[in-house]
Amino acid sequence: MNANPRNGRLSAMVLKAMSVFGGVQVVNIMCSIVRTKLVALLMGPIGIGLFGLYNSAIEMLSSLLQLGLRNSAVRDVAATTDQSRVKIIVEVVRRWSWLLGIFAAVVTLALSPQLSQWTFGDSNHTCGFMALAIVMMLSAISNGELAIMQGLKQLKRLAKASLWGVVGGLAVSVPLFYYWGIDSIVPALIAYAVITTIAVYVNRSRPEKLPCTLSLKETFTMGRGFIVLGIYMTISAFAAMLASYIFMVYLNHEADVTTVGHYQAGYTLVNRYVGLIFTAIAMEYYPRLSQTIAHRGRCSTMVSHEIKITLWVLVAVIAVFISAKDLIITLLYAAEFKTIAPFITWAIVGMVFRAVSWCMAFVILARGDGKLYLITETSSAIIGLALNIVAFELWGLDGLGFAYILWYVIYTIIVASVYRYRYHMRLGKGIVRLIIFATVTSVSAALLSTFVGWWGASIVAVVAVFFSARRLILHSR
Repeated sequence: MNANPRNGRLSAMVLKAMSVFGGVQVVNIMCSIVRTKLVALLMGPIGIGLFGLYNSAIEMLSSLLQLGLRNSAVRDVAATTDQSRVKIIVEVVRRWSWLLGIFAAVVTLALSPQLSQWTFGDSNHTCGFMALAIVMMLSAISNGELAIMQGLKQLKRLAKASLWGVVGGLAVSVPLFYYWGIDSIVPALIAYAVITTIAVYVNRSRPEKLPCTLSLKETFTMGRGFIVLGIYMTISAFAAMLASYIFMVYLNHEADVTTVGHYQAGYTLVNRYVGLIFTAIAMEYYPRLSQTIAHRGRCSTMVSHEIKITLWVLVAVIAVFISAKDLIITLLYAAEFKTIAPFITWAIVGMVFRAVSWCMAFVILARGDGKLYLITETSSAIIGLALNIVAFELWGLDGLGFAYILWYVIYTIIVASVYRYRYHMRLGKGIVRLIIFATVTSVSAALLSTFVGWWGASIVAVVAVFFSARRLILHSR
């Protein structure tokens, strides 16, 4: 039995949040797959191309123009304990989300002729980009509300809003795709944004009205903290995207488009699908950590606890993923993509170190240390790019899996150094042993899969699932 009832309740809460938001993420991916399939069936390659280009433009503009509000504002909302102060912070976040939404819409409108030219090579899609200014505005407003819900730890509201938005957006898109065909791409994107915003507003937090009206100056002054942090986060994300783009250009130049496709497929499998675990945990972990960041001892205990829970979940996921990788590749892609099997077999081992570094790196965000976050994340992007190029030169696509492991080993060392020497925090007892156990288990599954076959890795998977389930049950009591 767990010796500490408080830790047991915390573990149960973490696992519940993980299951809820993991489920939301799975539904999100399934809806995305269905939407893509429908576009492919009803509109063909042209529809897929248009949908992808417009979506990419929206994601790029949102990441640049919303200044990281979705994640940076969570810290300010969660770290505020005075209820009257919370109401003021919530109002400030809402005002900033509206300001950024209007700003993003105006910039999109102003750049629509250039966006059409850059994206399609002509001005025929200018009106399409002008219409998407609505999406930019609604996206910023919705993200502000989602940040408030996450900061206030209103996780049920957040999960409902996300789920209803995704499912409702798909439901509205289907008849548009069917009746309007290729002309429905932009209207469907707008309808999706409208439904998402409605879902968010139905479930949003509704604190009491403020007794006084904040001035514009106060809104700017009080929002400066999360906006500055958001700018650092935006630059960091841009550095990561730029490094990824440079490597894919390099791959295309040194190999061919097929190799780029294989790399992208493998990277998506490891980073996006397995990364669902991280996304799910962050929904509850980030605001909780922000709330206790002023108390070094409690914060350190919380980080160590999060690493334990995350690693015990990952040990089982990694072993099962490795043993079933051929089936997963065939289901999500096609049989010809099995060439990426060695890459993802070893890359997923690196998720052990990504989990450890990820739990510690949130301390930097929770403390609002934007400059340091920018330094660590930019360093990570440069290191990852350099390792990928060297590994590909030496061992081809298969070598990128080993590059991924080394990348996150180095990044873990960097973040651990910050954690220990800048913040004077230590990991709890048994963490190092657990990291070694998780690494040995994952490497064993990878080796058996490589030299024996899927059934060899399956033995490790069964053992890993048994031990992980046992430890998680004990932790949650």
